[in-house]
Amino acid sequence: MFECVLLVSKAKKPIPVRGIFAVLALLAGALLAAVPPAAALPGSHMKVRAIPAFARKYGLPCSACHTAWPELNNFGTVFRDNGYQLMNDRDSPIWQNPSYFPITMRMTPNWHLENTTNQQVDSVPGGATGTLVSKTVQVNGFDLSGMDLWTAGTLYKNISFSLLPSSDNTGAFHFENAFVRFDNLGHSTWFNLKVGKFELDNWISEKRFLFLSNNGGLYQTYHFAPLGDINGVGIGDNQLGVELAGHSANSYTRYSVSLLSDNDGNVGLPSNRGYSVFMAFSQAFNGGSQGLQRIGAYALVGQQPTYFMTSSTVPIPGEGIGNKPYYRVGFNGDFFLFHSKLEILPLYMHGYDNVYLGIGEPSNAPLLSYAQCTAPGVCRAPEWNGGFVEAHYYYSPQLVMIGRYELIRMSQQALSTNPGNQSNIDAYSIGYRWYPIMFSRAGLAFHNEYSITKSIGIVPLSGDGVGLPPLAANGKVWSGSLLIGFDFDF
Repeated sequence: MFECVLLVSKAKKPIPVRGIFAVLALLAGALLAAVPPAAALPGSHMKVRAIPAFARKYGLPCSACHTAWPELNNFGTVFRDNGYQLMNDRDSPIWQNPSYFPITMRMTPNWHLENTTNQQVDSVPGGATGTLVSKTVQVNGFDLSGMDLWTAGTLYKNISFSLLPSSDNTGAFHFENAFVRFDNLGHSTWFNLKVGKFELDNWISEKRFLFLSNNGGLYQTYHFAPLGDINGVGIGDNQLGVELAGHSANSYTRYSVSLLSDNDGNVGLPSNRGYSVFMAFSQAFNGGSQGLQRIGAYALVGQQPTYFMTSSTVPIPGEGIGNKPYYRVGFNGDFFLFHSKLEILPLYMHGYDNVYLGIGEPSNAPLLSYAQCTAPGVCRAPEWNGGFVEAHYYYSPQLVMIGRYELIRMSQQALSTNPGNQSNIDAYSIGYRWYPIMFSRAGLAFHNEYSITKSIGIVPLSGDGVGLPPLAANGKVWSGSLLIGFDFDF
C-alpha cells in the first residue's frame, strides 16, 4: 500500500516543534472551514488499508472494516482471513451491481522536508575531496508519492486473489503483491493456502499502518542490519513463497507458517538456493468496554550466502554459496484503553546473524585470515534487541492522533573492537490524520507527520538520497522528515 507523509527532520538545531504545530493547526483550520464535515460513520475501532471496491460490492461503509484507513478492525480481519468473503451470495465474482468497480487507485500529493546532520561534504562545493567538513544537508519542496493500483477479490467460491502493481514517484512499476489463496480447505477455517508474493502474517503490519514519511514510514526494527552486515532480509517486506494459515471463526485465534525463497521478495530465483521459514501466532480476548485485546509471537529463521561461485575470478550471478544462518524472533500486541479510544501497539524483536554475515566477509576462508580478526574473539555473531511502542488516539471516526517511539540496541558487535553503541537507533514520530471524506467510492486523508531518527555510526534509512557516512565511527546522525500530504484513494 502506498502512503504519503510530510515530516520534519532534526538538524543540530532542530526545527521548533511549536512552530511546526502552529502551521499544521492553521492548515487544519482552513480545511475544516472549507470542507463540510462528513457524517460520523458507524463502527467500532478499526484499522485501514482500505480497498473501496469491497465497500461498493457489499454496500457497507468503510468503517465496517476499518478503524482509521488503512487499518483493519476485527470485522475487517475476519473478512480478509476468509479470503475477502462475507460467506454470502455476494461473494461470487459473478455477483455485481452497477456501482461495483474492482480496482482502487491510491496516491499522495505532498510537501515534505528532509534533513540529515553530520554529513561529510567538501568545504568548498566542487573543491578537492581531501578537505571535508561536517554539515547538515537539507532539501524541501512539493512532491508526489508513488501510486498503488490494487485489485483483490474472489475468482470462485473459496478461491481469492490479490494483485497490487505499485510504482515509485517516477512511474517505475513493480509488483508489491500478487497471490492466489485457496480458502477454507476441507470446509475448515483452520486451513488456507496462499501462493505468490504477500505480506508476512505479522500482526503489526507495515503495509497498513498510519505513517508515511521517509523516516516514519517504515519500522526500523523490521529492516535493521548492523553496520557492515550483508544480510538484507526485512520482515516488513512482502515475500515470495507459500503460506499455510488458519483462524477461528471470529479470528480471535490465528496462526500461519510460511516457506519463503530467501531473497527478500525479489523476483527471479534466489542467489543461495535456500529457503526461510516464518511462523506467527496470535490470540485475542474480549476486554469488555475496553474493546478487543490481542497478543502474538513470531519467528523468521533462514540462511543467506556469504560468497559466490566464480568464473575466472568473476562472481557468477545467482550462484551464492556458503549459506550461514540468521533469525528474528519476538512478540507483539494490540491493546485498547479508554473505551477503545486509545490503541497501543507494542513490539519486541531479537535479531541474530552468523558471524560471516555480520563481518561481511566470505566464509570460504578462516576468520582469522582477515585483518580485522587479529585475535581470537574479535569476530563474533552480531546480536541486537529492538522494538517500538506505537499509539493511536481516535478522537472521532474522522480524526486520529498518531505517535511512535522505536529503539534498537546492539547486545553484541560483529567486531569486539567496535564501539558498543555502534548501529544503535532511536526514532520518534508524531502526527495526525483527518478524514474529511470516507465513502464507499472514495477516501481522502489530510496527513501531517513529523519524524526524526538518531543513529550511531550509521546513516539511518531516511530515504533522502543524500546521506553520507558520519565523520566518526560512533558519531551521532539525526535524520528528519516533515510531511504534509493529501492521501487519497478511489
